[in-house]
Amino acid sequence: MAVQRGDTLGKLANRANVPLERLERFNPGVNARRLAVGQRLMIPTQQERAPSGGPYRYQIRPGDTYSNIARHFGTTSGRIQSANPGASPTALRIGQIISVPLSSGGTRSPAPTSNASPSNRPAPSSSTSSNTPAAAPTAPTSLPASARRWPWPLEDYRIVRRFGADSRGALQPMLLATQAGARAQAVAPGEVRFANGMRQLGEVVIVHHANNLQTVYALCERTLVSVGQQVKAGDELCEVGQSNTTQRYDLLFDLRQGGKPIDPGKVLR
Repeated sequence: MAVQRGDTLGKLANRANVPLERLERFNPGVNARRLAVGQRLMIPTQQERAPSGGPYRYQIRPGDTYSNIARHFGTTSGRIQSANPGASPTALRIGQIISVPLSSGGTRSPAPTSNASPSNRPAPSSSTSSNTPAAAPTAPTSLPASARRWPWPLEDYRIVRRFGADSRGALQPMLLATQAGARAQAVAPGEVRFANGMRQLGEVVIVHHANNLQTVYALCERTLVSVGQQVKAGDELCEVGQSNTTQRYDLLFDLRQGGKPIDPGKVLR
């Protein structure tokens, strides 16, 4: 897409019908305050993802080579080739999906609150910084009466990691595997307080409920709500993302009271 006189990134995102944050991430070398008439931006497709801390999921376009892809994303053709051992750099197919690893220094994206892609992320742990939904060191011993028999956040799921301590004694949030296209649902009425990306956690939704309770829905591909929105039990919050590592669609679900983790098994029916 070419920049026209009077364009801003917001206008371009609206014209292309893509979220502004995705447009910014897919054009890491673009300065939003210095757009030039005629300057061309890359418009991401629905199959592509552009995180800040993991490899990009990139769809081959006409005329693409590893070299020009590397220049656009600030990496090297050698790193792209290493990340795609099954793809021949001399026989790229239009529409083919490849991984584009970032340089060791990270992305040049101007987005201030970037997140890691759900397509290649490590399992979140309690070593994550305090403003992310990893489990805190201790849990409350009692629960309010309102925290009883809440529905599960997914209609179709299996528990692949239960809430509890790992081999190092650190509490880990619950991890639920589901199917492609699954959408996480609110487990109780509340207000959306966060709906954005977090490093290593994909897209994240945090809902605050009565009695200082909070629920966290992470490793999502796309959020479906906005901050300040009131939701009720069963409302769809986000679309679950896929991990390249496990090839599963996983949802990290965390339940807290006053910021301290609670075993969801004690609350969900």
